[in-house]
Amino acid sequence: MAAPPPSSPSPPAAAAAAATQQTQPQTPFYELVKGNSGLEKVLLRGTRGFSAEVYLYGAQVTSWKNDHAEELLFVSSKAIFKPPKAIRGGIPICFPQFGTHGNLEQHGFARNRLWTIDDNPPPLPVNPAIKSFVDLILRPSDEDLKIWPHSFEFRLRVALGPNGDLSLTSRIRNTNTDGRSFSYTFAYHTYFSVSDISEVRVEGLETMDYLDNLKGKERFTEQGDAIVFESEIDKVYLAAPSKIAIIDHEKKRTFVLTKEGLPDAVVWNPWDKKAKAMQDFGDGEYKHMLCVEPAAVEKPITLKPGEEWKGRLALSAVPSSYCSGQLDPLKTVPPASTLERIISLVNEFDQWTQAIRALVV
Repeated sequence: MAAPPPSSPSPPAAAAAAATQQTQPQTPFYELVKGNSGLEKVLLRGTRGFSAEVYLYGAQVTSWKNDHAEELLFVSSKAIFKPPKAIRGGIPICFPQFGTHGNLEQHGFARNRLWTIDDNPPPLPVNPAIKSFVDLILRPSDEDLKIWPHSFEFRLRVALGPNGDLSLTSRIRNTNTDGRSFSYTFAYHTYFSVSDISEVRVEGLETMDYLDNLKGKERFTEQGDAIVFESEIDKVYLAAPSKIAIIDHEKKRTFVLTKEGLPDAVVWNPWDKKAKAMQDFGDGEYKHMLCVEPAAVEKPITLKPGEEWKGRLALSAVPSSYCSGQLDPLKTVPPASTLERIISLVNEFDQWTQAIRALVV
């Protein structure tokens, strides 16, 4: 299913369009095809070979490729694409519950429900350069209302930027008509593809407090300069910064994760023993994946009737010359003033070296 491009507007119409581009919905470009087990999925394609795939089942992104057709997300070779089993990998959506922080099934039910394409979503502030995106929507079924008795609308936009960046924007609205508020926890359960987990470090979470799910959700403070991986990890970092870097030394690649509306960040790798215990996960696949997940876990989000929450995840992949001290993928090269200072110091060093040699002679 591909939407046709809009016709070129006349100059007055173009001016009017420019004035309203932040509120008028764009025409998306996507293709709807059959995926594994006959499940439908949406293909998003960028102008320079970037691509992404989103299954309607779970509204789950299962592929994100760069302009060299390299897969940036991890999906297990043993993933089961058969409802009601959740798909192991990609970016599952945990709603209305993250993990076991509640009375529902693990990670809630949004990830194993069939979503529909929303052809007429409420407008979002948009970047006019983004042409490839899809809007999906989930409303509760009668069965859902039995286990979580709240009416809601969950709208998700998945977009592929012109530079290959991937973004997911969630909008959840309380549509209860009985005056009741509801609360929920949430996460974008993002599985990154990495060369070898022992060659990866995560920066941006140092000095943060975290809840250790392997120690009964006990609270600790991160002590290391960066997070490195030598065993199973399952931690919820609290009040985490808006940008986090996942640095893969072997692939010379850094993922930059930017989050909005989601205060926490989960870091997870099952390691060898737990990997072997999972039916839909290869025994050695833990070496090639890492989950870093924007989340709202410690303090559930509460919505009154009619209220809407928005949470956003943006992902980019940049060369590993990137320094997380900057936490800005657009600033991977030192500014001119810094380069000039370095050159000046080198020149001063040369002058001192020559002076010392003259004295010795």
